[in-house]
Amino acid sequence: MNGGALRVVLGDQLSRGIASLAGLDKVHDVVLMAEVMGECTYVPHHPQKIAMILAAMRHFAEALRARGVTVRYVALDDEGNTGTLDDEVARAVAAVQPSRIIATEPGEFRVRTAMRGWAENTGVACEIREDTRFLCGIDEFARWAEDRRQLRMEFFYREMRRKHAILMESDKPVGGKWNFDSENRKALPSAITPPQPRRFPPDAATRSVIDLVAARFSGHYGSLADFDYPVTAHDAETGCADFLANRLPYFGDWQDAMSAGAPFMFHALVSAPLNLGLLDPLDLCRRAEAEFTAGRAPLNAVEGFIRQILGWREFIRGIYWLHMPDYASKNALGADLHLPEFYWTGATDMRCMALSIRQTMKFAYAHHIQRLMVTGNFALLAGIDPDAVDQWYLAVYADAYEWVEMPNTRGMALHADGGIVGSKPYAASGAYINRMSDYCGDCAYDVKDATGSRACPFNALYWDFIARHEARFAGNPRMAMPVRSWNRMAAPKREALRARAARLRQALIEGDRL
Repeated sequence: MNGGALRVVLGDQLSRGIASLAGLDKVHDVVLMAEVMGECTYVPHHPQKIAMILAAMRHFAEALRARGVTVRYVALDDEGNTGTLDDEVARAVAAVQPSRIIATEPGEFRVRTAMRGWAENTGVACEIREDTRFLCGIDEFARWAEDRRQLRMEFFYREMRRKHAILMESDKPVGGKWNFDSENRKALPSAITPPQPRRFPPDAATRSVIDLVAARFSGHYGSLADFDYPVTAHDAETGCADFLANRLPYFGDWQDAMSAGAPFMFHALVSAPLNLGLLDPLDLCRRAEAEFTAGRAPLNAVEGFIRQILGWREFIRGIYWLHMPDYASKNALGADLHLPEFYWTGATDMRCMALSIRQTMKFAYAHHIQRLMVTGNFALLAGIDPDAVDQWYLAVYADAYEWVEMPNTRGMALHADGGIVGSKPYAASGAYINRMSDYCGDCAYDVKDATGSRACPFNALYWDFIARHEARFAGNPRMAMPVRSWNRMAAPKREALRARAARLRQALIEGDRL
């Protein structure tokens, strides 16, 4: 044995302060980073997602080497690459002969299960350290959740605000309210054009990765043509500064808005580099707070942005680890339809769906309302199998890792967890999409019709969803009103709605174009 440690850094752990590198001995320790086919293909990840991660890994490895760190880097096309992380760890142990393995707890349950077997598989002790980049530890969240009948993000978020002293005046929230969500729901006026976000053209190292990904993953959903993700901490920081200066002041008002001509709206675009480890979440929150303090951004914008990171992101991670592995099989509403092919092609006459899906194909990105209230809402209303929806969301978005994707999809979007994440299903008819976007005006379907042959599919599917689950929702205070509205409808109207929904669901089963 060389007496040093083998320090494993995963592709979403690209932080200089990652726990596995703490106390690193440059003389004796070796850092292992491995690009493996198994991680690229366990779902058919968007090529931009694969390229972003691999390029960021390579840049991070070079930054470590520049600091005098010994890095054992296994590229995807290296001869001898075994294709799995477990085997690359074993191969590194055999070559390096370390005294121990040091790793940071991973973000996905399947990887943690495998990681806990490394010691037995290699015969070398393995220390798995807590991922301290998160603002609430897994055990800390479990303690907070203990003995609570319901887990609600709002109350967790308040605890995080207090703990980290963000937007607080002594023990009170700045502005007298914890949450300004009611001020984040404006539709974008036609006269306003959001600014284009900062772009990051690939350097030579990233272009070589793009070529590799194009050759290896040409059959995956999505295009590489528009790739410009930040793949270094410097570029991620530049993108963050661009958001704080140019889009944060307007983020709050139009946080939930959608526009055909503005795929990025005023959003931060920090989730992908943040989830890679290129940005620090607490630093992001404090810098946004500083924009409010300096009078450069309003409170509803700053609070809304901070809530997404300090509240929602941490809450979702806590839910994932609290409920796995059972969470991955939850299907409380018994949804069982297959995922329509148009989720992979964008070939649908529903303009909102086509725009959101084609945008995702182009950029590996859609903002949270497009995910929740368009593609997610349709899957919820139609009753699409949550396993299939889960896999789709994990595959197509650059920022998607199971810990953050699954509770958002299976919980928030599909209500398949029966109410663990949200107290109600986020179900809506076409009227919501029409109110929050300019999608409906040029659609082949009529958003104001519910039962005709060209009626917006969201309308009949919404009422059919309420009818199918009436018994469950009647006792839910937040769903009682639509249930009562359904029951007050005249029988012929209810029959027409359900007949239209049945035709739509049958078309999905048969693979007909909608």
